Amino acid sequence: MTDEPIVLNETIHQSTRLRIMTMLVAQPETDRLAYGFIQQTLDLTGGNLTTHLRKLEDAGYLVITKEFVGVKPRTWVRATSTGRRAFAEYLASLERALNWQPSP
Repeated sequence: MTDEPIVLNETIHQSTRLRIMTMLVAQPETDRLAYGFIQQTLDLTGGNLTTHLRKLEDAGYLVITKEFVGVKPRTWVRATSTGRRAFAEYLASLERALNWQPSP
């Protein structure tokens, strides 16, 4: 074990953003999820989801794209490589925290 401090990424650590990132990184890199699917799956209001997505987008962890399917607008969300890397680092830090032992 190292005496390095264990630091969890505060942007990802917030429970709703952690659930969003978990859903996104579970997809293949080129896949994206529909905004409505994320909202329904996580049982979030539109405003709440938008606020958390904006925070993750500002950090560079995801990309939001909008397009029309016929005449209906559709919003898509995809994890970026930066977001995937940050999530992997978050998990590694969490694992270190869970396995922490005091120095003798």
